[in-house]
Amino acid sequence: MIESNNDNIKVLIADDEMEFASTLVARLQIRKFKTAMVTTGEAALTAVAEYQPDVLLLDLKMPDLDGLEVLARVKHEFPELKVIILTGHGSFEIGHEGMRLGAFDYIMKPVDLNLLIEKIVEAYEATCESKNRARKATA
Repeated sequence: MIESNNDNIKVLIADDEMEFASTLVARLQIRKFKTAMVTTGEAALTAVAEYQPDVLLLDLKMPDLDGLEVLARVKHEFPELKVIILTGHGSFEIGHEGMRLGAFDYIMKPVDLNLLIEKIVEAYEATCESKNRARKATA
């Protein structure tokens, strides 16, 4: 298990598989991540604006909006937000398309929790680096 100070990392999980998502929330909270969960694409769009997560874990298959559509809209409105695609329905082509649309990474289900945590921390650190560069550029 990865041990680190995750207290400041806000993660939003957008997945229509309620059991998977709620288990993931619990497992991340045990590791001190701040987490929230939604089960539809529309709810994800609303929650991103309201919750302002550092990392969005996004399922590709949801009942209302396709995950790639959610990704495109999120990256348009919040280009700095790091999005990790999680799917059990993926393929290389879909993963490639997600990366083209701005996803930080792409992980197949079932998810290895240690790998996922590593990716969340990497995404958060990348966001921090981007913010620091932006601050230095305006100073």
